[in-house]
Amino acid sequence: MLSRRTLLAASPGLLATAVATESISGRLPAAEGGGTGSFGLVIHSFMVRTAAERRRPPGDRFADPLRFLEHARNLGARGVQVGLGIRDEAGARVIRERAEAASMYLEGIAALPRDEADVDRFAAELRTARQAGASVVRTVMLSGRRYETFDSADAFRRFAASSEHSLRLAAPVAAREKILLAVENHKDWRADELLAILDRAGNDHVGVCLDTGNSVALLEDPMDVIDALAPRSFTTHFKDMGVEEYREGFLLSEVPLGTGILDLPRAVRTLRKARPGIRFNLEMITRDPLRVPCLTERYWATFPHLPGRHLARALSNVRDHPPAHPLPRIGGLPHDQQLRAEDDNVARCLAFAREHLRL
Repeated sequence: MLSRRTLLAASPGLLATAVATESISGRLPAAEGGGTGSFGLVIHSFMVRTAAERRRPPGDRFADPLRFLEHARNLGARGVQVGLGIRDEAGARVIRERAEAASMYLEGIAALPRDEADVDRFAAELRTARQAGASVVRTVMLSGRRYETFDSADAFRRFAASSEHSLRLAAPVAAREKILLAVENHKDWRADELLAILDRAGNDHVGVCLDTGNSVALLEDPMDVIDALAPRSFTTHFKDMGVEEYREGFLLSEVPLGTGILDLPRAVRTLRKARPGIRFNLEMITRDPLRVPCLTERYWATFPHLPGRHLARALSNVRDHPPAHPLPRIGGLPHDQQLRAEDDNVARCLAFAREHLRL
């Protein structure tokens, strides 16, 4: 077997070795919804807009659930995934009634409890979500990217232990509140690692928010990840990805649906077969490409045992799929042009989903 160090210095013509990923199925509760008309919007699809409003009072922000529901309804989306925070029962009921009046579904977003002292906060957020009509709440273990956050295997192991402790605190709360807690594959865990964490959690109310593109940054084939995680998924961050080589690895960007490397019809079929009630939530983040520096030593600090064939396969896939159009870049644009690009990308994705994916 080729070593990682050999591959780091490999020539561009190196052939990749295919890697099979086993799918782990489980008897999990079904999320409500699914089928035609189940395409919603994640608040993160509007990062440019929300970043500009962080200093406004919460109720005046675009990310306020009532404002975001109305915006999504005007765009023709059938639901939203958005942070709901902590509200009294009357406040949660207003959100629920607004969503029901628009025939839209609602999913929440909440951070895992950091420790025992934070469990009450987490429980209050899940209670608000339930009262507002959400059956699914998305969460994440790492807010950043594994290869940027940690510079040693020991640091990553400490994070892993802390994260699993947080999940053990969260799981019984989710079960008590009858919420499906969906852990996103967020450039932190490879698919087999996340499945092992869920198995150790041992709670049917804890599953996956399947992001269809994130794991490319961890040298995984996106379709292998979808095949592996679909049976354990409660909801999705649905996206397409563009890739492009650069000196230290490759660039990675969310791109409008149908213009990237994913086989989106197959992804929809796989998810619907595994989880007939699953919802598809668009996460089209308009930003400059992310650097995935997989040809540097630091990148590999948390992958001490990952075989080199994964690097070979990932680089081969990048070279086989050069972008047909330049990857999105908005960093140098005036704010109004950034907003326009963001809105255009979301509109293109919604149109593609309706016309080509029956979502």
